Amino acid sequence: MEIPVDDLPFVSVIVPCRNEKGFVAACLDSLAANDYPKTRMEILVVDGMSEDGTREVLAECARRFPFVKILDNPKKVTPAAFNIGVRNARGDLIMIMSSHATCGADTISQCVTHSRQSGAENVGGIWKIKPGDRGLIASCICTALSHRFGVGGAAYRTLGKRDREPRWVDTAAYGCYRKEVFSKIGLFNEKLVRGQDIELNLRLKRAGGRTLLVPSIVINYYARTDLGAFWMHQFKNGVWAILPFLYSPIMPVRWRHLVPLAFVLGLLGSVVVATVHPAGLWVLAGIAGTYAIGNVTASLQVSLREKDIRYLVAMPVVFASLHVAYGVGSLWGLVKVFVCTVFKSRRAYQQGEVKRPC
Repeated sequence: MEIPVDDLPFVSVIVPCRNEKGFVAACLDSLAANDYPKTRMEILVVDGMSEDGTREVLAECARRFPFVKILDNPKKVTPAAFNIGVRNARGDLIMIMSSHATCGADTISQCVTHSRQSGAENVGGIWKIKPGDRGLIASCICTALSHRFGVGGAAYRTLGKRDREPRWVDTAAYGCYRKEVFSKIGLFNEKLVRGQDIELNLRLKRAGGRTLLVPSIVINYYARTDLGAFWMHQFKNGVWAILPFLYSPIMPVRWRHLVPLAFVLGLLGSVVVATVHPAGLWVLAGIAGTYAIGNVTASLQVSLREKDIRYLVAMPVVFASLHVAYGVGSLWGLVKVFVCTVFKSRRAYQQGEVKRPC
């Protein structure tokens, strides 16, 4: 039985944005093209004081789509944008989205349907990584970010085409939350520049809430496809795999996030041992050799799947760039945590005496 339009829940979609002139219009176009009634939705674009012409693009989108509203985010960080959106949202359901992504025409209606049928506090989908540019390296980067060898077993990244059944998970791509969730567990942690959605979903789980991952809900995310930019992005991700330990009372990362750190520490540690004892060389060879075998095996699998021998050459470089950059970033984050702890700034920060310890 079809539900009358007036009985459908009102949905607020929050889109944080900063200097996304090249992507944000496509994002808003995809949301506007959704089959959900426009009288029952709003799109809140929270802009972090963009300086690249994004504001003009947003103004044009707001002119074309009366349900699009532009809000300012003076703090310029994603969790602050989410919180501004939540505070201004009129929706019964609040969906978060990235300005660097697009979604399918039935994304919002699927979120509403599964939220009503399952009773889940949060409904999300899978992350389909797409290249922001053409070329072999761009394709390899996208492959690495959705391959188990590249990113571990995160379901929202690695589910295949045959995985069609919804499942209960710790986190999903973005998410569509019942509004009362934020009254119950609080808003996004603004101290977390990255990983704030994972931390929120863990708090939700601790409070007895559930997150439903629906594989048919697909969010297309356009990855950075320049190897240098990719390296730096993963370095920052690695840093923020560690820094949340300063800013959150719960563990906001999974053990898989710490594997690159263990890998880098193993390499560096064996090099140090090798300067004083020959056994260090054997340890180094064992770690590097084991990694090389795994890397080449995964790259061969990709090459066979794509039927292109070039992947066998390029994928090992991209996989290694991902893991080393992330691991080195985590090591730097560990150093920052140690320094902050030594100087006792963690307590001062948590008590509000300083703005940010690191």
